[in-house]
Amino acid sequence: MTKKILITGITGQVGSQLADYILENTPYDVIGLMRWQEPMDNLYHLTDRINRKDRISLFYADLNDYSAIARMIREIQPEYISHLAAQSYPKTSFNIPIETLQTNIIGTANLLENIRQLKEVDGYDPVVHICSSSEVYGRAKPGIALSEETQFHGASPYSISKIGTDYLGQFYGEAYRIRTFVTRMGTHSGPRRSDVFFESTVAKQIALIEAEYQEPVIHVGNLSSTRTFQDARDAVRAYFLLLEASEQGKIPCGEYFNIAGEEAFKLPEVIEILLGMSTRRDIRVITDQERFRPIDADYQMFDNTKIRSTINWKPEIPARQMFADLLNHWREEISKGKIPLNR
Repeated sequence: MTKKILITGITGQVGSQLADYILENTPYDVIGLMRWQEPMDNLYHLTDRINRKDRISLFYADLNDYSAIARMIREIQPEYISHLAAQSYPKTSFNIPIETLQTNIIGTANLLENIRQLKEVDGYDPVVHICSSSEVYGRAKPGIALSEETQFHGASPYSISKIGTDYLGQFYGEAYRIRTFVTRMGTHSGPRRSDVFFESTVAKQIALIEAEYQEPVIHVGNLSSTRTFQDARDAVRAYFLLLEASEQGKIPCGEYFNIAGEEAFKLPEVIEILLGMSTRRDIRVITDQERFRPIDADYQMFDNTKIRSTINWKPEIPARQMFADLLNHWREEISKGKIPLNR
């Protein structure tokens, strides 16, 4: 029987690209968890296959609905689970802190608790990937590479929610021997990146300006941050290799890994790169106080030693190619008449 992988948050950038990777590189079937009202933009290229149930299908449920998650786990019983669903926007989390904490912490607990109970009843024993975030490290000291043992520092409700998610993944692995592992992905981008994130909103605004939907002015927030960038398509490859390694018993239950790019940029450098790819030469950049967070994770440099010693992986897509692909993504979307909000 063909093995199944459940991807929660399949409509997001990373979830949809993980689905693409699984369908292109493995024989496994994909089941995507989504709420019925979520936008399908990142899955339109797969809707024909979804309609035909050609190795990919959808399950409608909400992480906060315990009984719906219970029904999903009982019915599907996937061999692999990649738990990516979350309220994933740090700045937005300052406005909706309770929803962020509820979805990311309690939603993750709902998933893991249902797996635990089914394991006790009939021995169900999947490999479970819990997606945390590099935001758990918060405001780090400049000049220090973040390793997996760096102290957590909650710098937003989102960051705090991911600290809870991270600890839940570790706890259920250590306490109940569920084959969990936790990933803390650094800044990642490329096609399908949501426009609420820095480099994507810059690329989107450039594309809007080129199409004459916006005056030649880009609005940005805090530019003092320095961080590594990686393409999300590299990250999902790491996710899958870790799933395989865990199934093979090469990863202890509850283990945790940084996954980050190895090219670092100050945010003004990212703007310069994207502007250099534009067809316009008259674009100005303006700092907008409304785009600032109360606290920012303004230094994120990572140590990838642990993951590179566990699986045969390293980032392969150059950052400049990632930025070009991101800009072209927005150009293509806008050319189709999909005019995004200016945010």
